[in-house]
Amino acid sequence: MSASPHNSDPVEIAKFNGIAQSWWDPHGPSKPLHDLNPLRLAYIERIAAAAGKPLSASRVLDVGCGGGILAESMARAGASVLGIDLAPAVLEVAELHALGAKLAVSYRAIGAEELAREQPGAFDIVTCMEMLEHVPDPAASLAALAALAAPRGHVIVSTLNRTARAFLVAILGAEYLARVLPRGTHEYLKFIRPSELAKWGRTAGLELKDLTGITYNPLTRAFACSSDPSVNYLAHFRRSEP
Repeated sequence: MSASPHNSDPVEIAKFNGIAQSWWDPHGPSKPLHDLNPLRLAYIERIAAAAGKPLSASRVLDVGCGGGILAESMARAGASVLGIDLAPAVLEVAELHALGAKLAVSYRAIGAEELAREQPGAFDIVTCMEMLEHVPDPAASLAALAALAAPRGHVIVSTLNRTARAFLVAILGAEYLARVLPRGTHEYLKFIRPSELAKWGRTAGLELKDLTGITYNPLTRAFACSSDPSVNYLAHFRRSEP
């Protein structure tokens, strides 16, 4: 997540490298990722099943995979999974955890744009969770995700909406009040409105099929899908035929 030669920012990479050793601590800085993971996995499985090719029969790429929380869960579901990231310390944690869990997940330190040139159209499903708001050019990243997906393949992303409510919940609430995220994790101006994401998708040859909000209940401490995308949201795109 460096400006050149990759579409990434060294400051962002340093942030994630800094919390690498606690990535798999369900009560540490990555707790929101652990809590969100079952919802994300269910969303991906539902999309794959509805398209007639279940996750267990799919070749999946997880872009910005971090320590491998989602990548491992998809592998457990039977998918053939490749995770890519540009944070070396985080990738090392992902590789060691998969080894300890005896899971056949592959990991590579490579950017999405570079991999798209190497393996265009190679994946049935391409996921990219909470990464687009951390890169200098999210439109270029989405174009790379589209290029990596097979014709009629799926691109599934999650990100944060640029709204006052998202600022209150994701930054003021999560980083400063509840302190479930390290301060400085997010920058409000990098949040992405659904209309912007949809426009970038159309330019990249993607059709937006679904937009689902994610809400958090502080009483039950659980995430749920919602019709309200004003804070977090999931977006499902399908790549056009060539």
